[in-house]
Amino acid sequence: MKKIGLFFGSFNPIHIGHLILANYILENSDMEELWFVVSPQNPFKDKKSLLSDHNRLDMVQLAVKNYPKMRASNIEFSLPKPSYTIDTLTYLKEKYPDYSFALIMGEDNLDSLPKWKNSEKLVSDYQIIVYPRTFEGEKKDSEYLKHQNIHQINAPIIELSATEIRNMIKEGKNVRPMLPPEVFEYLDGSSFYK
Repeated sequence: MKKIGLFFGSFNPIHIGHLILANYILENSDMEELWFVVSPQNPFKDKKSLLSDHNRLDMVQLAVKNYPKMRASNIEFSLPKPSYTIDTLTYLKEKYPDYSFALIMGEDNLDSLPKWKNSEKLVSDYQIIVYPRTFEGEKKDSEYLKHQNIHQINAPIIELSATEIRNMIKEGKNVRPMLPPEVFEYLDGSSFYK
């Protein structure tokens, strides 16, 4: 069974924080590969700041091309919208019966997990790797952390947000150190986020 970690996100844009976290997980777990699953634009949400699905996928592909254990996935582009994590996992399990999939999520998502579609099945059938995040409000230990399928890892907290990067680009500020070089080149000279 090949173990694959799935890191879902808009990656709008992918930044070095994402790569540092992905690399940490690959080096400190039994995951053999990590897939960045680019979430398609939710048809019910008006997201003017969200680049097209394919532009965001291109950036992830550029960012991971020198990391043999990382790959970009557009699997959700062809699934019904809105995409529910459990449906994507079910689809991947059917498509790749020899792989086992684990879900990677920020600690801040644990509290909303009960609201996710089929969350009990998600927690009982899949390993979930939880990385630390700093977030507003009181940090309470989630009941979920006691579950055998949920593993908290001590990854470094990278205080970088794609929103902040987009705002800096709009303001004409230098974001080069925050982006993989290939992604910086892709955005530089484009009108994206401006």
